[in-house]
Amino acid sequence: MKTTIDKAIFWPSITLVVVATGLLVMFRDTAGPVLQDVMTAVTFQLDWAFEFLTIGLFAMLLWLVFSRYGKVKLGRTGDEPEFSRFSYGGMLFCAGMGTSIMFWSIVEPLYYYVGPPFGIEPETTAAAEQAVAYGLFHWGISAWALYALPAVVMAYSFFVRRNRSLRISAACAGALGRHADGLLGKAIDVLVIWSMIGGLGTSLGLGVPMVAAVIGDLTGIQQGIFLNIAIVLIWTVIYSASAYLGLYKGIRRLSDWNVYMALGLALFVIVVGPTMFILSYFTDSLGLMLDNFMAMSLNTDPIDGGGFPQTWTVFYWAWFAATAPFIGIFVARISKGRSIRELIVNVLGWGTAGSWLYFAVFGGYAMDLQLTGNENLVGILNNQGGPAVIVAVLNSLPLSTVVMIFFVLLGFIFLATSLDSASYVIASVATKGLRDGVEPARWHSLLWGLVLSALAISLMVVGGLDVVQTSAVLVSVPVLAMYVLMAASLIKWIKRNDHMHVYVGQKLPGLEEPEKAAAR
Repeated sequence: MKTTIDKAIFWPSITLVVVATGLLVMFRDTAGPVLQDVMTAVTFQLDWAFEFLTIGLFAMLLWLVFSRYGKVKLGRTGDEPEFSRFSYGGMLFCAGMGTSIMFWSIVEPLYYYVGPPFGIEPETTAAAEQAVAYGLFHWGISAWALYALPAVVMAYSFFVRRNRSLRISAACAGALGRHADGLLGKAIDVLVIWSMIGGLGTSLGLGVPMVAAVIGDLTGIQQGIFLNIAIVLIWTVIYSASAYLGLYKGIRRLSDWNVYMALGLALFVIVVGPTMFILSYFTDSLGLMLDNFMAMSLNTDPIDGGGFPQTWTVFYWAWFAATAPFIGIFVARISKGRSIRELIVNVLGWGTAGSWLYFAVFGGYAMDLQLTGNENLVGILNNQGGPAVIVAVLNSLPLSTVVMIFFVLLGFIFLATSLDSASYVIASVATKGLRDGVEPARWHSLLWGLVLSALAISLMVVGGLDVVQTSAVLVSVPVLAMYVLMAASLIKWIKRNDHMHVYVGQKLPGLEEPEKAAAR
C-alpha cells in the first residue's frame, strides 16, 4: 500500500531543522553560553520534577505489569509477535543506547571516582565503590522507565485503538481530545522530531570522536574534520543499505548483528580481563545501588549544594526524556502482538540487562586498570579527554589490534542502527494514514537519513554540534507535560474499557473510523 507524506508535519519539520540549526550555528558563540545557562537553570530548578517524574513512571509501569491491564494485547485477537524475543530485545536496546553505552560504560565510572556523590572524598575506597554503582543506576531501570511509558501508550493507540498514525500527538489524544489533530498536536510532533535531531547529535558527539580516536591509533591517520566526515559517510552507506531493506530485513538484521558483536566483545573482556574482580565488583556495585536506590532517585543535595545530582542524574533524566518519544514510537511499532506486560518487561529487562552488562564489564575493567596502577586513566581523562581513555583501555587488552578493529566495526554498526531507527521514526511521524503492517516509503526514510547525515557533516565543519545537542535537550521541559498527557490518556482509555472486558485485543466499539475515535 502506497503512503503519502503529511505536509503539515513534513515541511514544518524540515524548515525547523534547517532554520533553527542555521541560526544556532551562525550565533553559536553567543547562543552556546546562553543555552548552557538555561540548561543549568533547568537542572537546578526542576530537579525535583524530573526525579519525581522518573520514579513515578516506574511506579506506574509496575502497576500496569501487575494489574489486570497488563494482559491487554497490543493488536487483534489472532495477532502474534512479528519478531523473535532476541530480535525484539536487540532492536529496542540498540535504538535506545547507540554508541553512548560504548563510551560512558568506560569513562563514566572514572568521573564518579574523582567526583563522587554524597560528600565522599575523591579517589578513595568509598568513591571507587560508588563509581560503577552509580553507572548501574543512571543507565538502569529508571532510564528505561522513561522510554517504556511512551512505548506503551503509543502501541495502545496504534494497535488497540487503531489510530492511523505513529505520533506522540496520537498518544496524547485521550487527554487532548480533538486538539490532538489540530495545531497543538502538530506542534507536539514537530517538537518530537527536533528532539530526535538532538539525540542523533549526542550519538555523533560521542561516537564519531571515539571511533576516530581508535582509527587514528590503529592507522596513524591524524584525527580531524576529514576523518570525522569519512566516518559519517561510511556510516551513511551502511545505514542506506539497511534503510532500503526496511524494518524487517534491514533494521532487524542490523540490530541482530549489533547485539552479537556487543555480547562477543563483552565476553572477550570478561575472559581475558580480571574475571573474578569484574564479577565481584559488579556484585558489590549492584548491591550498593539497590540498597541506595531511593536515595539516588530523589537526591537533590539542597543543603551542601554540591551539584552532583543536577550535573549527572537530573541531566540524564532530561536527556532520556527528550529522546524518549522517538524511542517510544520505534518500540511501539515493533511490539505488535505482545501484551502491555510483555512490552514493559522486555523494555525494562533487555534495556537494563544490556546496560548493566557493559558497565559491569567495561566499567569494572577500567576501574581495575586505574586502581591497580596499570593505567592512569584519570590522568588521561583530565589531559586528553574521553576518546583517549577508550584507546588506552583497548590497548591494554590482549590482541589489542584485533580488539580495536572489532570495536570500530561495532561503533559503525551502533551508529548506523541509531540513524536507521531515527529516520524510520521521523518518516513514520511525517506519513499520513500509516496503517498497521504498512511502512513509510523507502525514499522517505532514506531522505531523512540523508538529511541527518548532511546536517551532521555541516555541524562538524562549522563546529556547532554541541549547541544543537544542548538546545535539543531543553526539549525535555515541554516533554514533562507530554508525559502527563500520555499517562492521563492511557489511564482514561484502559479505565473506560474496563467494563467492556477488553483485555485480549478485542475490537473496540466505535473504531471503524480511527480518526474519529482518536479524538474522543
